[in-house]
Amino acid sequence: MKANPQAASCVVMIRPHHFRANEQTLEDNAFQRKEAAPNSAHQSALAYQQVTSMVERLRLEGIDVLLFEDTGKATPDSVFPNNWFTTHADKSLAVYPMYPQNRRLERRKDIIDYLKSYYLVSDFYDFSALEQQQTYLEGSGAMVLDQINKTAYVARSKRSHPQALANFCSSLGYRAISFNAVDQSGVAIYHTNVMMCIGSHFALLGSEMIIDPAERTKVIQALVDTGREVIELSEWQIQNFCANALELNPPNGAVLALSETAFNALQQSQKDILEQYVKLLPLNVSALESAGGSVRCMLAGIHLAARNH
Repeated sequence: MKANPQAASCVVMIRPHHFRANEQTLEDNAFQRKEAAPNSAHQSALAYQQVTSMVERLRLEGIDVLLFEDTGKATPDSVFPNNWFTTHADKSLAVYPMYPQNRRLERRKDIIDYLKSYYLVSDFYDFSALEQQQTYLEGSGAMVLDQINKTAYVARSKRSHPQALANFCSSLGYRAISFNAVDQSGVAIYHTNVMMCIGSHFALLGSEMIIDPAERTKVIQALVDTGREVIELSEWQIQNFCANALELNPPNGAVLALSETAFNALQQSQKDILEQYVKLLPLNVSALESAGGSVRCMLAGIHLAARNH
């Protein structure tokens, strides 16, 4: 199988045993359902079951899933590991500073040690100390990465501090394209990956949420210049997690992992364009979506080469 810098064939997932909506993220995550009370034992059991089913579906597609358990109660968002670490084809591994205090507890030495043991890691960057300066950058939630062209697309928010972003870019050799984006209520988009998805040959984008026309044009042009077909999403589609998807690269060809919510919100014409490049893989993660995250947030792609054990 040919390696693909943009789409990993292996992912880390976390299975939560005590899932609940995170009370510390309600303030700026407009995707959390504030009216729902998803902290019941039923919701927790459903989340466990949906993660289990998602792992099975991905493995059936030939995707290698490294599944870790979270049996604790202090980390309600642990099911979303993409925010606290990223890996890269140049053998680098980075760990990030998190805005909500209880999300800082998600960083796990056992997972980092596992990756260092089984994969070739030559550079390890730990940006977490920036939290002491109230400076945050929540991984591939805050940044949507074009891994091929080493570009980080970033919606400005308290979860993507410019100093942390500059540290990331200088350390890992990326350039940043930053922009202001808000929803129809004027609330800043808290994570870029709710409004943007970059595949190898396509991009899903809610460009109408980018306020400044010049910034909007710059983002679209940058995507087009890298040979990607840009599929425009409406704000309603963004609210239904259509951009919170991830291209993966199993042996039988590229797939786009997305939620059933997102799949049902896409127009047939948009699906037709996507299916020129990927097989669509809808997954039921309704319990997780009540907490404000979807499929993309649940997948931390492993872009590292395996060691020969």
